[in-house]
Amino acid sequence: MHEMAIAEGIVDVALDTLKANEGTIIHAIQVQIGVLSGVEPEALHFCFDAVTQGTAAEGAKLEIETIPMKGRCLDCHQEFSMEQYRHVCPHCESFAVEELQGRNCVWHPLIWIKGVLWKYK
Repeated sequence: MHEMAIAEGIVDVALDTLKANEGTIIHAIQVQIGVLSGVEPEALHFCFDAVTQGTAAEGAKLEIETIPMKGRCLDCHQEFSMEQYRHVCPHCESFAVEELQGRNCVWHPLIWIKGVLWKYK
């Protein structure tokens, strides 16, 4: 289950950021997960709850946004949603397609620092 390692990494960096900025608590962590990232949202929630126990992130909300596949045709240069993971341009039917999004995993902690809610970017 690689979600455990991902959750540990997210929480470790969030806690380091909290400490470096003299924060007191992590309220939420926002995560963007591409549909082809290989990360299962339910498993990530489970692992997140486990690794935050006893930390400044305990009770923090893990907010997951699923990012759909998006591509660009290298022949006609049109961008399009890649339905059913088809790597075929719907405009010119070319197979020369570049993936623009849908495989990535990005996160942002919301941290309470000196009386101000701060968003890590």
